Amino acid sequence: MSLPDASVPNPAPIRVAVLVLDETSLFELAVPCAVFGRAAADFAPPWYELTLCGTAPGTHHAAGGLRLETAHGIEALADADLVVVPACMADRYEPPPELLDALRAAHARGSRIASLCSGAFVLAEAGLLDGRTAATHWMYAEELRRRHPRVKVDEQALYIDDGALLTSAGTAAAIDLCLHIVRRDYGSAAAAEVGRRMVVAPHREGDQTQYVPAAAPAVPPRSAAGVSPVLDWALARLHRPLAIGELAERAGMSARTFGRHFTREVGTTPLKWLNQQRLARARQLLETTDLPVDSVAERSGLGSADSLRQHFHRTLGTTPAAYRRTFRGKRLP
Repeated sequence: MSLPDASVPNPAPIRVAVLVLDETSLFELAVPCAVFGRAAADFAPPWYELTLCGTAPGTHHAAGGLRLETAHGIEALADADLVVVPACMADRYEPPPELLDALRAAHARGSRIASLCSGAFVLAEAGLLDGRTAATHWMYAEELRRRHPRVKVDEQALYIDDGALLTSAGTAAAIDLCLHIVRRDYGSAAAAEVGRRMVVAPHREGDQTQYVPAAAPAVPPRSAAGVSPVLDWALARLHRPLAIGELAERAGMSARTFGRHFTREVGTTPLKWLNQQRLARARQLLETTDLPVDSVAERSGLGSADSLRQHFHRTLGTTPAAYRRTFRGKRLP
């Protein structure tokens, strides 16, 4: 296991303060407790020293109706080397001013601050993410972007390490970020050991795009004069080579007029739409069948296995084999 610098005698433990917010998610609260709160005897010293704290000591209501007791209030943030903000109910949680002030003070003092899932909304409310790139659950990305336009929201990343500020996507990505922090602090061997004990991979392939439902952009409302009938026709023939001219002819328009109508009604170009639909079909086949990768590529209209791999790598940040293992648990033939 990788250890802290042996030239430093009895290095001090890294002090971690995990916030307990009202209506917090129990999973995202449990993750940092499991990773950073393990007994020091299990690992080479000094490991982490974990404190649970709320905006005030006492009872806090977690999601699902459970009540959590904390012995420490927000003053615990003043001594923390790392502050962890778990997920909150982004649609209704309003961080109290004293919490925002404490987070700003911790950041100014040089503490690292990590948010898990929708905890990014709390950091954004404190102004800490202005001008920075941040991750959150893909379901909350647009809302975070709308509320805090100065934040550069990356809905694809599992987590983002921006030095003193770290943010993660939802649920399991909280584990990814916490293990990344261990890797930064104590090395890859320590992170791998924690991962083994939690029975999770110490590092996952790809990004959270692969976890977004494999549905391409919605077909616009049906109109005899619009492009919807052509989309239905194309969806039934994705396995075939489909030229834009063929789609335009089907719609009774010139290629230029069809492209203009298509972009206005669908919100993207015909070629991009076809590729999105084909990738969605390939994901569906990988999730639900045992077809070899060549057959998946052929039936989805992406041509060859090499072409399919290129599309997966460029769009999802992973491979067809890794995608199938994730969602089906089987190896490609």
